[in-house]
Amino acid sequence: MAQHVTAGVDESAESLAAAHWAAREALRRGAGLRLVHAWHGQPGPGSSVPVDTGRLRAAERALRRSVASVRAAHPGLRVEDVLLPDSPVTVLLAAAEESEVVVLGSRGLGRIAGFVLGSVSQHVVARSPRPVVLVRAGEASAHEHLPALDGVSPDEIPETPYRDVVLGLDTEHPGDELIGFAFESARRRGAGLRVIHALGAVSAYGAYGRSDTARAGEPVAEREHLVVAALRPWCEKFPRVRVTETVTEGRPAAELVHASACASLLVVGRRTRDTRRLGPLIGAVTHAVLHHADCPVAVVPHT
Repeated sequence: MAQHVTAGVDESAESLAAAHWAAREALRRGAGLRLVHAWHGQPGPGSSVPVDTGRLRAAERALRRSVASVRAAHPGLRVEDVLLPDSPVTVLLAAAEESEVVVLGSRGLGRIAGFVLGSVSQHVVARSPRPVVLVRAGEASAHEHLPALDGVSPDEIPETPYRDVVLGLDTEHPGDELIGFAFESARRRGAGLRVIHALGAVSAYGAYGRSDTARAGEPVAEREHLVVAALRPWCEKFPRVRVTETVTEGRPAAELVHASACASLLVVGRRTRDTRRLGPLIGAVTHAVLHHADCPVAVVPHT
């Protein structure tokens, strides 16, 4: 079983923020941290083209910077650095096979505007066999916690409570992997878990990876019953996690983005399927959430 968290790093600010978020997650899990950097410039086997030493040195500097920064902030954490000459998507997907979770940086337009999802992140999110967390530049430990009381210094509070973890749930395809990840994330933080099920229709594949155009107008009470039933075994398994269920007639993306403003982590799903014809899909609502959420977003593959 994997015993480390992997973060993909490069020379960007969002990459460094992702590395630090991954370090905190590794500590929460009691795992090690693996920082992975992929670089282009290594010639193919038998090639007479010399190695691009300039790119290699830049890659080494970027990796050293991330490692030094994380070790300075978390001196007791076990940190492993990996530099591989291949495409970022290939390297990160291979690393995901041996990781509990993969953490990537996403370019941000400020805490209000949300994410800009790059091609590497899109491919990794769509194909990773493990949960992928997207973190943007500027994300810090303080953003995961509730604000300190007026007039009280954060240094005077031994452990400032975490903000809630938010889970976007589809009652027809809840997914044990998805719900389990959300409950475990809340448990590790000692945080509450807010579960949101939105009835509003979307135009194509929904947040939960299915055609979702017929749910609008269904009685809220019926969906509330299904949400409670889906969560009941998990509430019994995690009795210390405080759970709040919300069933709304709003549109899924809008409801989840709104909830992310007060969350430490937003958890959404990506259904795995036969991809031979359509290719890997993220889902329209999950895609929207990744672009606009105001906190780190975990995308969990599930059946």
